[in-house]
Amino acid sequence: MNVDEIFQIYKDNIMPSYNKVPLIFVKGKGSRLWDINSKSYLDFFPGWGAGNLGHCHPKVMQGVRDQVSKLIFIPNNYYHPFQAKLAKELVYQSFPGKVFFANSGAEANEGAIKLARKFGQGRYEIITFENAFHGRTLATLAATGQKKYQNGFEPIPEGFKQVKFNDITSFKQAISDKTVAVMLELIQGEGGINVADKDFVLALKKVCDEKKLLLIIDEVQTGIGRTGKMFCYQNYGITPDIMTLAKSLGGGLPIGAIIAKKEIADLMAPGMHASTFGGGPVICRAALGVFRAIEKEQILKNCKNTGEYLREKLSLLKNTHPVIKEIRGMGLMFGLELSIEGKQIVAKCMERGLLINCTHDKVLRLMPALNITKNEIDKALKIMDSVLKECA
Repeated sequence: MNVDEIFQIYKDNIMPSYNKVPLIFVKGKGSRLWDINSKSYLDFFPGWGAGNLGHCHPKVMQGVRDQVSKLIFIPNNYYHPFQAKLAKELVYQSFPGKVFFANSGAEANEGAIKLARKFGQGRYEIITFENAFHGRTLATLAATGQKKYQNGFEPIPEGFKQVKFNDITSFKQAISDKTVAVMLELIQGEGGINVADKDFVLALKKVCDEKKLLLIIDEVQTGIGRTGKMFCYQNYGITPDIMTLAKSLGGGLPIGAIIAKKEIADLMAPGMHASTFGGGPVICRAALGVFRAIEKEQILKNCKNTGEYLREKLSLLKNTHPVIKEIRGMGLMFGLELSIEGKQIVAKCMERGLLINCTHDKVLRLMPALNITKNEIDKALKIMDSVLKECA
C-alpha cells in the first residue's frame, strides 16, 4: 500500500477518535523512528510514556520472541510461571501486597475504584483532583478532573468529587461520611505536568490515615522509572494503599496492573473482577525484560543524570526564549508552559525530525526514553531552539 491508500483506508474503516498526525511509521529502535519514506525522527514522546526503554529494546524483544514460539495465551483460571515472576517482581519493587493484571491504565484504575468500593462497605465516594486524568471508561472519566473529556457522555457515574490540586484545605472540605478513598497522580501528565508538593502529599496521607481513607496513587505515566525512582511515590516518603500501573510496564506491549496492600487485595474474591487477556505469557515476558534492562543497564541512574542535564538545558532555553513561562517536571518528565499556542511548535519540530507533544494548548511535553543520551538531548534542543526562534 502507498501513503494515500493507507490514509484512505483509515478514513473509510477506522473510527475517527484520534487527531491523526500525517506520519506512517514502519520501524523503531531506541529513541529513533523511521517513517514509510525512510525519514528518521528523534522520539521525545514515545507513546505517552509507554516507551520508557525506547522502541524494540533487545531485552524486551528477546522475551517476546522466546514466548511467542511456546505459548501465546492461557486463561487466568490456570497458572503460568511468568505471571508469577512478574507479580513477585512488582511486589518486591514496591510494597507488600498483591497484584491484579489488566490491559491498560484505564482498566487498572477501574479495578482500583471497584476495590475501593468493596473496601468501603457502604462508603463509595472517591476524591480526585482538577486537571487529573485517569482514563476513558465511564468510571475513570468520572474520576478525571477535566470536563472536556466528559462532554457528550452524560450522565457521568456518581461517586466522585474533584478538588483543587495541591490544596489540602479543599481536600479536607470535600470529605464526607461516604468518602472511601482519594485517587492522585503525583505528576499530572495530561493535566500539564503539574507536580504535587511534598508537603501537600504528606498532609494528605496523614488525613487518609486519620479518616481511614484509601490512598490510590495513579502511576500509569510516572511508574517504572520515569521520575528517577522505580515509582514516583518513592520520591515523597509515603506508601499508597493501592497503586495502578500501565504504559511503560510492558516495554511497548499493552498491560495494566493494580498493586494493593494484602488486607485490601484479599477482599477481591473469585468472580468479582476479571480480565481475559490480563497478564498473559507474552506480555509478562516483555515486562520482565523491562525490569532486567532497568537493572542491568542502570536505567534509573541514567534517568537521574540525563534528567538533570535536560533540566539545565531547558533552563538555558527558557533564558533565551521569553515565550517559555515555566518549566515543570521530575526525572525525565517535563512540561514547558508557553505564552503562545504550542501546536505550531509541535508541527515544526516534527517537520525537522523531532517528535514532542502539547497538552492544555500551551504546555509542551517531553518524556524521552529513560536510556536517552546527552547527545540526543542536545540534538533535540537544537531543533527546539530553532523552532522557538521562528515561532516567536
